[in-house]
Amino acid sequence: MIAHGDELGRTQQGNNNTYAQDSALSWVNWHSADHSPIEFTAAVARLRAEHPTFRRVRFFNGRPVARTAGLPDVEWLAPDSTPMSSEDWDTDFVKAAAVFLNGSGIQGRDARGGAITDDNVLLLFNASESDVEFTVPGPTYAENWRVAIDTAQFDTAQLEHAEPIGADTTVTAISRSVLVLVAADPR
Repeated sequence: MIAHGDELGRTQQGNNNTYAQDSALSWVNWHSADHSPIEFTAAVARLRAEHPTFRRVRFFNGRPVARTAGLPDVEWLAPDSTPMSSEDWDTDFVKAAAVFLNGSGIQGRDARGGAITDDNVLLLFNASESDVEFTVPGPTYAENWRVAIDTAQFDTAQLEHAEPIGADTTVTAISRSVLVLVAADPR
C-alpha cells in the first residue's frame, strides 16, 4: 500500500496525518519528483494488470491442480525450495520464505466462460538484515524464470534485459527485499 506522494518520493517527515496541514509538509512538489519510484510503481501496477494470478476472485485452497503435474495452486517454500513445514512456521525467527503461485490454479471463469490461466509466479521475501540465497525450485515449477520486480533496484528496464534464471539455481535476495519471478516458459 502506498500513500499519496510515495510514488514520487515525497516525504511527510514522519507525520502520519497531514490532513490538517496546509503547508509544504503536505504539498506535492511536482518539480522535485523522483522518477525512479514513479517507474517502479508503474511496473508493479503493470505486473498486476498483466497477470490474473494477482487479481483472483477466489481464495487459494492449497490443493493440487490437475493440469500441472499435481502442483498446488499455492505453495510456501523455504529458501532451499523445500515446502515449508509446520516446524518452519513455528520458529519465531523466520525472516525469509518464498511463495509459488500456480498460473493454472486460478479458480473461476473469464467473461466468456473460459478457464483463466496465467504464468507461474514465484515471490521471494527476505525480511532479514542480511542477504539470503534462495534456491529456485526444480523444473516441475518452471524451467526458467525472469525477474519482474526487485524491490532492491528500481531500474525495471535493466530487469527486462537480464538473463533468465534456471530451475535449481540460486538467486540472492538483498536484505529487506522482495523479488517477483515470472515463469519465462510459455504457458
